[in-house]
Amino acid sequence: MSDLFEASGLAADVARPLADRLRPQKLGDVVGQDHLLGPEGTLSRMLKSRTLGSLIFWGPPGTGKTTVARLLAAETDLAFEQISAIFSGVADLKKVFETARARRMSGRSTLLFVDEIHRFNRAQQDSFLPVMEDGTITLVGATTENPSFELNAALLSRSHVMTFHSLNIEALNRLLDRAEEVEDKPLPLDQEARAVLVRMADGDGRSALTLAEDVWRAADEGEVFDAERLQEIVQRRAPIYDKSADGHYNLISALHKSVRGSDPDAALYWFCRMLDGGEDPLYLARRLIRMAVEDIGLADPHALVQANAARDAYQMLGSPEGELALAQTVVYLATAPKSNGVYMAYKAATRSAKTSGSLLPPKHILNAPTKLMKEEGYGAGYQYDHDAPDGFSGQDYFPEDLGRQTYYDPPERGFERELRKRLEYWSKLRRERGGA
Repeated sequence: MSDLFEASGLAADVARPLADRLRPQKLGDVVGQDHLLGPEGTLSRMLKSRTLGSLIFWGPPGTGKTTVARLLAAETDLAFEQISAIFSGVADLKKVFETARARRMSGRSTLLFVDEIHRFNRAQQDSFLPVMEDGTITLVGATTENPSFELNAALLSRSHVMTFHSLNIEALNRLLDRAEEVEDKPLPLDQEARAVLVRMADGDGRSALTLAEDVWRAADEGEVFDAERLQEIVQRRAPIYDKSADGHYNLISALHKSVRGSDPDAALYWFCRMLDGGEDPLYLARRLIRMAVEDIGLADPHALVQANAARDAYQMLGSPEGELALAQTVVYLATAPKSNGVYMAYKAATRSAKTSGSLLPPKHILNAPTKLMKEEGYGAGYQYDHDAPDGFSGQDYFPEDLGRQTYYDPPERGFERELRKRLEYWSKLRRERGGA
């Protein structure tokens, strides 16, 4: 690495961050990505078959995407070029491509690593296609965003997407063990504090090593920190949660599915994760209203009342008091009986309405305010339900050319058990009175 420091005008013995000093020197040193780099990992198999193509590395920060790209270049004897989509434009891309073409003429190919590749616009992403197809570059793009939404279909079709996982507790502890070996001293933390530091890292190896470095700097000779003192020293790293990106949709999906799955504890956890990440409580209130009508519906008609009341309570109280009303609704919805009967009926009726054309209602339920309309049969034979036995005439209200349809099929859960009994009773009366 000395040449890098000399090239930048720095002495080789300049203090380097711990994360840089511990950067893996071979693929086998990378932790936490065994599904890619283990004996049967996807990248390992590619290297064995010598068929490395263009790749998209998708995963959270601090999981080794840049390091793996650099090591892949060394493993395959490709020249390594790196750019960032945050700082580079069309002129930079042209320069890199020209360099790669010249290098190819001399018999060596280029691995071009593009960090934050999703930041390039559609035209910039398209500019990679010709040089990928003619072999000028092997592209390795890195992104923290879902490639399915952020990258062009043409670029994706020419690349293999490799998913990098957040580092688990075991992987983070292995990094800390290596750090202790390099520093030749243990982390001055008790067992609980070390576990807290690992949680603070939030799956980010670079963050874990930076936190460890902060701890070593703060510790006096022989001093050992507990969890409380650790938090005072390093503060707490903000949760990885971008309200406009994948994290937002992943967490709201987790909350919604926990409510649907009748798990109030998990639902509260994801609800608090989103609040802790800075989510707008009114956004959560709107989502709770949606859950009340989509997943509970008429199984518990009070669910929607509770959700609307929680929103109103939050608007009245503000933050932080108002969040408790939302939390109460999270628990209410999670413990309520579940039904998507109305939701499914609505979707079925919508499909039918869109495909049945402009069918008219049957004439017997049309008003006849004029003599001509009466002569045409409007209103003829209509039976006023309040005058019928049981307050139910049993007439058919569907268009004649469509025939009777059934959209709503309530399950025998919660209040819908009673609704099902009513529908079955009315269906029986309809058959007895000659209705469809």
